[in-house]
Amino acid sequence: MCGATTGGVSLDGVDLAKETVIQGVVSRDDAPLSGAYVRLLDASGEFTAEVPTSATGQYRFFAGPGQWTVRTLAPGAQPVDRSIVASKGAINTLDVTVV
Repeated sequence: MCGATTGGVSLDGVDLAKETVIQGVVSRDDAPLSGAYVRLLDASGEFTAEVPTSATGQYRFFAGPGQWTVRTLAPGAQPVDRSIVASKGAINTLDVTVV
């Protein structure tokens, strides 16, 4: 994920009317955390996808609308699960802090 812009990674060329975007920033000690992994689990808890965070701690998934769990795995930290109800045609933002 490069080309970060204010407000997150650029969505140039993405037709948001047709997409459900779940994205955010993973941080630790008030700083973006690169090298973490973010998993997307569906409403039943099944693994759907995984991405590493960028150098600026950012992650992004293109998913279907509905209930999702974002699980963040970072070295030296306990996993963090956060729930989100994602809407189609919107940027659904979920920032995560690990300790």
